[in-house]
Amino acid sequence: MIGLMSDSHDNLQSIEDAVAFFNEKKVTAVLHAGDIVSPFTARAFKNLDAKLYFVFGNNDGDKITLKAWFEEFGAEVCGEFGDITIDGRHIALLHGTNETAVKAIAASGNFDVVVRGHTHDAGIEDIKDTPVINPGETSGVLTGKRTVALLDVATLDVEIVEL
Repeated sequence: MIGLMSDSHDNLQSIEDAVAFFNEKKVTAVLHAGDIVSPFTARAFKNLDAKLYFVFGNNDGDKITLKAWFEEFGAEVCGEFGDITIDGRHIALLHGTNETAVKAIAASGNFDVVVRGHTHDAGIEDIKDTPVINPGETSGVLTGKRTVALLDVATLDVEIVEL
């Protein structure tokens, strides 16, 4: 089981709640689909028991410091695009500002699953038999709902959870 999150937008309480939830569920990895925003939020991820992977989003500011502070505790900074293999599943991780690119990546057949963010809308869309998962917004800033997701990598079953 892995955790999915996106668009945490500097909301330390929401990040801490997500970390506690993922630790409780004993996920093996967490994928963050961008818009962490500021480097100071790294401290809220330090208690995460799982490996953290993240990509940059359109609101991430100081990318150099974000990268440095997150790498200090072993996070995998994937830049603009993550090409990740977990338990034999090939996963694309991106923020998703370009809908055409998201659809093309999913339709390519190169990935078992695509994880994206940006829209703040939690949901799952199948594109040519590839699930495209948006865990929604961890921050709750636009929709008022603070959401994350759990992905069973063996079955590709997804559960979107409100924190």
